Amino acid sequence: MPRPVKCRKVCGMPRSAEFHPADPDQRDAVVLTVDEYETIRLIDREGFTQEECAVRMEVGRTTIQEIYASARRKVAEMLVDARPLVIRGGRFSLCPNHDSCGGCCKKHQQCSRRNGKGE
Repeated sequence: MPRPVKCRKVCGMPRSAEFHPADPDQRDAVVLTVDEYETIRLIDREGFTQEECAVRMEVGRTTIQEIYASARRKVAEMLVDARPLVIRGGRFSLCPNHDSCGGCCKKHQQCSRRNGKGE
């Protein structure tokens, strides 16, 4: 029996969920899940290590490695093949304080304290 997939904590939804090449073509969109988007945001945009990303998303480091590798392959496919990108779906739970923490995990400690987890 396969083990259950744990939801990954996401601090906020993307500001835009679709990206299209300037020279539109009738190619199928690459689908990036919300949890894949979050790993790209945390590691590449915010500069967190995979270990720090795993802590913030409340999953193991090996899980983050798998999600991050998948996300990077999809982003490369979108860029190299000039395909549209759509962000949707995935196994995630939205941070209950996403409105007040601004979607930035640099304020993660504040969210954790409010949730009673106290990091």
